[in-house]
Amino acid sequence: MLAPHLPTTGAELLATLELSGEADLDQQITNWILWDKNEATTQQVVEAIKDKDWQALRIRLCHHNNFSTGGLRSGMRAGFDSINDLVTIQVAQGLSNYLQELYPSVQKREAQGVVIGYDMRYNGKRFAQLIAAVLLNGNFRVYLFSRMVPTPFVPFAVVNLHCLAGVVVTASHNPKTDNGFKVYWLNGAPFLTPHDKNLQTAMLNNLQPLASSWELSVLDDHPLLEDPYREIYAAYYEQMKSLLPYTYLETNECSQLRFIYTPLHGVGFHYIREAFYQARLKPVIAVAQQKDPDPDIPTVDFPNPIEGKDCLNLAIKKAEEEHCTIILANDPDVDRLAVVELDPKGRWKKFNGDELGALLGWWALESYKTRSPKPNVSNCVMISSLGSSKILAAMARIEGFVHVETLVGYKWMGNKALELEALGKTVLFAFEQPIGFMFSLNVPDKDGISAACQVATMACYLRSTRNVTLIEKLREIYDTYGYHATIVNSLTYQNPEQINQICDRLRRFEDDLLGTYPKCIINGEFEVTNVRDLTLGLDTSFPDRKPRLPVSPNKQVLTFTFDNGMTITFRASGNEPKLRYSAEIFGLPEEKEWDELNDTLRRMTEAVVTEFIRPADYGLV
Repeated sequence: MLAPHLPTTGAELLATLELSGEADLDQQITNWILWDKNEATTQQVVEAIKDKDWQALRIRLCHHNNFSTGGLRSGMRAGFDSINDLVTIQVAQGLSNYLQELYPSVQKREAQGVVIGYDMRYNGKRFAQLIAAVLLNGNFRVYLFSRMVPTPFVPFAVVNLHCLAGVVVTASHNPKTDNGFKVYWLNGAPFLTPHDKNLQTAMLNNLQPLASSWELSVLDDHPLLEDPYREIYAAYYEQMKSLLPYTYLETNECSQLRFIYTPLHGVGFHYIREAFYQARLKPVIAVAQQKDPDPDIPTVDFPNPIEGKDCLNLAIKKAEEEHCTIILANDPDVDRLAVVELDPKGRWKKFNGDELGALLGWWALESYKTRSPKPNVSNCVMISSLGSSKILAAMARIEGFVHVETLVGYKWMGNKALELEALGKTVLFAFEQPIGFMFSLNVPDKDGISAACQVATMACYLRSTRNVTLIEKLREIYDTYGYHATIVNSLTYQNPEQINQICDRLRRFEDDLLGTYPKCIINGEFEVTNVRDLTLGLDTSFPDRKPRLPVSPNKQVLTFTFDNGMTITFRASGNEPKLRYSAEIFGLPEEKEWDELNDTLRRMTEAVVTEFIRPADYGLV
């Protein structure tokens, strides 16, 4: 349905409207009416004005989204807090101006430029074109993909084409009503502090769109505009294949193992099909209802394979029809991977991110030893993030490689991996609990294509050489390195201030004195031995009481360690109104009472949440 025809100019339209009388709100309403050239979103604001819905207008127009771990995401609608044409131009103008500050040489900008990609979501192509127009006007060479691509193609292109930055238009696994932007720096990793703050500042300093920013005609035959698709497509699969030793390719070719695959209506099928062809795996059997890119995402409400098996019901049904025992699933932009396997009792097990991290960590080391004539394990590094399982640390103690922990998100993990590589280290693998995995610094970010290929190759290898399933191999890993039990969950809040209040209370637990944290749970049965507070910069496990991870004063991150080794980390999500928590307890290799560890972890986690967080007092769900 087309929006009603509006007066010719914003000024003419403003003259017909009765505003709120609140100076700050009316200024933002005026800005929107004067700046927005999209009739549909302008009409949304006009209707709210006519309805005198000042509260909604204040929410939409008096706030700007901040870049977080996953970039910038929001609902597609009118408003400075949302994703739309005007906000896209503001983001692009901020990026253009910031890059021009860093690279004042026009010659450099024309030579290296910026990569832009987009997935299947509504308005993705248009937003990408608007970003391209702004950057072309800033004398940047622009590599704009001509078709929908998976997110990992963008950081790969940044590295491969030696670009200054990359942008992908995506909301990853968010609902269909959302979209967003993820920005990569010239090293191919998601941009890190101070660039995220500087970009935010540059955007806020360039909110008014230039007239030229709306003109997509600049894309017609522009000498600085290129489509990198063919070059990047070929180069991506060439580097992916280089991680697979020839013996593994032979095993794949001979294996009869088949895999059910769903891209959950995203862009993954075409790219996974090619990956399996290059790796000599049997073609994936796709879930027909979810195979093709579809911005309506019609079969699931939330295309998020992290949260549980609900969005994989069609894949499980397909696997049962085809008598397949392994299911692979990507989120819509193909940077995450979920894996499900049929157990001996006929039940489907969905591996959590920590379990996949254990399997793929073992596999990364096994692959390195196989493809390296003279493997030097002591020079190798594996990385995991705060809140993810410490299973890699347990492996490192026995195998001799180095384990490194970073803050949450691949902006930290990818940049740390590149830093270590520059020091001469061999970075084999990185993972975080929300099913994100990295195998190659050609893509210094999570990559669901490479991960799917590695999981399938590992499964074929285990079946062909030892007739072992992924579930059985996971048990072997725990037998060798010690059982690691984890619980990951979240509490949803209505007001962000609630989380600040909860965490501040935890820092003043006794008589409202700052620095007095909780000391025990369950009437003293389990005592807190160490506290790490990355908001204030405290870690009581070190003599100097200073954390070894970066301090984040504007983010709530608290970790408690108990006398039996159980740890639990609370952190406020950067993308959703959630307080996330992850708990872990582990045993030594000789300790085989795994059920007892699971029970202890469950009991302790429930007690910590109830006694420390007190969700009922704050209305947290």
